[in-house]
Amino acid sequence: MIKGLHGISLNYSNVVTQARIAHETGYGALELLPEHLLRYLEHGGTTSEYNQITQKNQVKVGCINALQGMGRYQNGEREEMLAEAERLCRIAQELHCPTIQILALHELDALPEEQMMDILVQNVRAIAELGKRYGGIRFQIELVAYTKFNHISQGLEVIKRVGMDNVGLLLDFWHFTVAGIDTPQTVAALDPKMIYGVHFCDGIRPKNGQPWDEQVLRNYMVGEGEVDIQQWTDAIKSTGYNGMWSSELVSPDNWEKDLKENAQKCSDIMDQYIGTDWE
Repeated sequence: MIKGLHGISLNYSNVVTQARIAHETGYGALELLPEHLLRYLEHGGTTSEYNQITQKNQVKVGCINALQGMGRYQNGEREEMLAEAERLCRIAQELHCPTIQILALHELDALPEEQMMDILVQNVRAIAELGKRYGGIRFQIELVAYTKFNHISQGLEVIKRVGMDNVGLLLDFWHFTVAGIDTPQTVAALDPKMIYGVHFCDGIRPKNGQPWDEQVLRNYMVGEGEVDIQQWTDAIKSTGYNGMWSSELVSPDNWEKDLKENAQKCSDIMDQYIGTDWE
C-alpha cells in the first residue's frame, strides 16, 4: 500500500513544502491540487525541478486532483474541459504521475439520467483517450455526494461503457457516507482493479436543510466525525486493493494549525486504522 498526503490537508502551503512535510511525516506519495501545482509552474517552477524535489524527499506524485466539471457539454465548455484535461495530462506525464482525478459537479444535474450518463460516457472516453496519448495516464472518477452522479453503480456503468483500461473509481469515505446510497458491503464487492485511489477522511451529514458546504461538513479530524472509518477501511482492504490511500483533511480549523503536526497526526491515524504495511 502507498500512504498519500492530499494537498487539501496542507491547503495553505505550496507543493515544495508539501513534498518536504510528506517525507518528514511518513508518506510515500503526494496527491497534488492543480491550483497549487499550476501556481508553482506559473511562478518560475518547472516539472524538472519538481521531480528533483520529490526525489530528494523520497516521495512520488501519486495523483493530481482534480479535473472538475468533467460533464461540461455546451457552448464551448466541452472543448475548454478537454483543454484543461490535456494540460493536466502533459504535466502528469512530466511528473511521472500515473493518475488524475476527474469528477462531475452540477453541470448535469438538471438533465434526465439517460442523457447525463450518455454525456459522461462521451466525455470520459475523450479524456481517457488523451491519457493514452500522454503515456497511459489513468483517471479515477470521484462520485460527489451532493450531485446527481453520486453512486458506485453509475461510476461502474460509465467505466464499462467507456470500454478503456485507464478509467477506475476513487473511493471517498465521506461522500459515500453522506450520499447514503453505497455501503461498505457495496465497496467490499468491488473488483480491486476498479479501485484507483482512496480518500481517507471524515465529516458529518447535513442536518435540517443545512447547506452542502464541505468546509463546514468536513471540518473534522479523522475519527471525530460521523463516518465509520474502520468499517470503510476494512471493506476496502477486503477487496485486496493495494494502491494509494490519501489522507484528506478538508478542515479550515485544522488548516490554521501547524501543518506538519497535522500531517503527522493524519499519518498516525492512518496507521491506527489501516495498518503499517506501507511501501
